[in-house]
This record gives sequence, structure tokens and C-alpha cells, in this order.
Amino acid sequence: MALATRSSRRSSIDIWPGFVDALAQLLMVIIFILLVFTAGQFYLGIALSGRDQALQKLQQQVDQLANLLALERRASEELRSGNLTLASQLNSALAERDQLKADLEAKSTALAQQQENAAARSNELEARAESAEKALTAEKEISRQALARVDELNAQIATLRDQLSRIAAALEASEAKTKEQQGQIVELGKRLNLALVNKVEELARYRSEFFGRLRNILGDRPDIRIVGDRFVFQSEVLFAPGSAELGEDAKKQLAQVIAALKEVSAKIPPDISWILQVDGHTDRRPISTAQFPSNWELSTARAMSVVRFAIEQGIPPSRLAAAGFADQQPLDPGTSEDAYRRNRRIELKLTER
Repeated sequence: MALATRSSRRSSIDIWPGFVDALAQLLMVIIFILLVFTAGQFYLGIALSGRDQALQKLQQQVDQLANLLALERRASEELRSGNLTLASQLNSALAERDQLKADLEAKSTALAQQQENAAARSNELEARAESAEKALTAEKEISRQALARVDELNAQIATLRDQLSRIAAALEASEAKTKEQQGQIVELGKRLNLALVNKVEELARYRSEFFGRLRNILGDRPDIRIVGDRFVFQSEVLFAPGSAELGEDAKKQLAQVIAALKEVSAKIPPDISWILQVDGHTDRRPISTAQFPSNWELSTARAMSVVRFAIEQGIPPSRLAAAGFADQQPLDPGTSEDAYRRNRRIELKLTER
């Protein structure tokens, strides 16, 4: 046991110095590290302080650069806006330049045309001036001749006045003679009117005789009557409906009328210019055929048929006249069948040309 204790005590004494040395070395190391750390902190503080100052300077520079950038951007925007404005103005200026150029060309063309017109007008005026000068010369010559002619006319006027005085005296004598002749003319007019009245009365007497003979020949028939100074045949007596050809019975009726006319006309003096006027009339109902396109053709054709028959019977053509009146002179304005029958007629009128 004593050996063990001695051995353990010897062992503990051997370890402690080494431990102390180790602790001393460790302490020295820690102190060195602290010194290094302190120095590092010192230098680091200095470095950080310089860095903060540098950062402040950099921040100031950044702020200045930001302000400059903002100003640059604003200037850029203003420049861009100015560029757009300038571009618009440039386009307007170019358009205005083109318009001015076109106007200038048009005005140049117009000016050239005006110059040509002015030159032509100048030539024309020069020609007119020459013509006017010639005309003035001619007018002067005409004036000179006119003055000479005036003198001549004055002499003629004096001569004419003398002649007029003589003519006035002759006119006074002529007026007296004219008054006497006018009295004779009035007297001749009265005689002529009296002769015409006598002729008319004489023709009326022969017409009355002619109608009287017709009345005796044809009898009192309702379809043949006297209306005023006309002898009226209903169309049915002479013509078939829509026809202008005289039938045999119609020719027999007309032959008696023509015979009476020839007998009476033989008594009419040659100085009475009489004619037998034959008028054709239709009713208001229209007709439209190849032969008679309208009532005018039908009424005229019927009157012509009677005239041709009278010529065949020996009446001179110069004593006959034919006329067609269609439906324009109705005796009855009604629309009944009896009115139509009365309006379809042939009228014979002994009258004077």
C-alpha cells in the first residue's frame, strides 16, 4: 500500500508542471489571439469608418447621378416631344411646300397663258387701232361727203317745199273730188246691198220652190224632213249600217230629188252662184274598220256618194259640194237609240257660194 501511495504521489508531481506549462502556453495563445482580435477590431473599425464615409460619398454620388439621370430623362422626353413637334411641323412644312410648289406651277402656267393672251390681245388691239384709224379716216371722208350731201339736200328740200305747196293745192282739189266720189260709192254700196238682198231673196224663192217640189215628190215621211234651210234624209233611207254605198231604193229616192233640182235650177238666173251642199253626219258611237277608221271618214264618204250620184244624174260638179261632220253637230244630244237615229243623216242645202 505504501508503494502504491508513493507511486501515485510521484505521478501527480510529474503532471502538474506540464499542466502549468500548457496552461501558460494556452494563456499566451489566448492573449495573442485577444491582441490580434483587438488589433483586428481596431483596424476593422478604422476600415469600417472609412467604408461608411466612402459609402456616404458613393450615396451622394448616386443621388447626384439619379438627379442627373432624372434631368436627362426629362430632357430626353422634352427632346422627344420636341422631335415629334418638329416632325409634325416638318411634315406640315413639306406639305405646305408641295402645295406652294403646285400653286407656283399653276400660277406660272396661268401667268404664261395670261402672257400669251395679253400678247394676242395686244396684237388684236393694235389691229383694231389700225382698223379704227382707217375707219376714222373713212368717217372723215364720209363726213365731208355728208356735208356736201346736206347742202345738196337743202337745195332739194327747198325745191320739194315748192312742189309740196303745189301738191297741197292739188290735194285740196282732189279732196273735193274724193268727197263727191265717196258719195257715189255709198250710193253704189246701197245699190249693191239691195242687189245682194234681191239675189238672196231670189235664191230663197228658188230654194222654197225646190223644197216644195221635194215635199210633193217624197210626201210626208218621218225619215225625210225639212229643218230650216236644209232637206234632211235619215241615213237608213240611203245607206246600210256602216256602209257608204247607195242602194237601188236610195238611188230612186235621190233621182227624184235630182230631177227636182234640175227642174228648179233651169229657172235660176246665171248670175246667181248657187251650189247644192251635201253634208254627212253620224251618231256618237265610234266606228273603226279598215275602210272607215273613224266617223269622219264614214260621214265624208256618204256625202261623196250622194255627190257622185248627182254628177251621174247630170248636175254640174261646179254646183256641188260635199262635207263630213262625223258626230260633231248632233240634232239630239241624247244617248237613246231614237237620238242616234236622228243624228245619222244626210243634209241637202241649196245655198250660195
